[in-house]
Amino acid sequence: MNEWIEVKAKNVNEALTEALIKLGTSSDNVEYEVLEKESNGILGLFSKPAKIRVRSKKTIEGVAIDFLKKVFGSMNLIVEIKVDYNKEEGYVNIDLSGDDMGVLIGKRGQTLDSLQYLVSLVVNKESTSYLKVKVDTENYRERRKETLENLAKNIAYKVKRTKHSVSLEPMNPFERRIIHSALQNDKYVETHSEGEEPYRRVVITLKKYTKEYKGSYNKEYSYKKDYKKDYKKDYSKNYGARTASTVTVTEE
Repeated sequence: MNEWIEVKAKNVNEALTEALIKLGTSSDNVEYEVLEKESNGILGLFSKPAKIRVRSKKTIEGVAIDFLKKVFGSMNLIVEIKVDYNKEEGYVNIDLSGDDMGVLIGKRGQTLDSLQYLVSLVVNKESTSYLKVKVDTENYRERRKETLENLAKNIAYKVKRTKHSVSLEPMNPFERRIIHSALQNDKYVETHSEGEEPYRRVVITLKKYTKEYKGSYNKEYSYKKDYKKDYKKDYSKNYGARTASTVTVTEE
């Protein structure tokens, strides 16, 4: 928690030193305000000490933890919060653990997604550059990813077999990307999204060329058969004519 503490001392420097000792940190990690400057008084009499207030600087980890603690406190949940912040790569990974984490996951991860969205807003408000935030518990994100990838493959098989498109249930952007990615290299089906948030969904369809190719192949094959048939007719006709002409010339 970034709470202010007030400290009095002979002067501002001594007050700041005392505050750093209490907080167990260095001056680089705190911010302070001078509430009252020291006063020496007349002839050293009636002197007044300096008074300052100090608090630790806000960190991304601290901001995320403070926010989540307030949320879980209002839900009467005891949750252990671990934050992994990588400033260079611009991400914040938060792992939650405790009893009854199913409450935080919610139906198809909707509660977890909402927490992630809110934490992202709070954290990025304090950051000078955009940070990608992921909130997870009990490895739900990875398990959900595997479930969606299997779903994508099963539905793709159904589309190939029935030649009919299939529209999936509404999903958030992250889950839709998993479906698109799982089938992006499939030779026979393609995916696209339809609808408006939060009801936007992925549609899996047979690739157009697979339908057209079959039709064009049949048409071309029919043309070849007709060509062979017509060619034989023409060949017989022309050959017969040439034969007749040859016989006539020989008789002459």
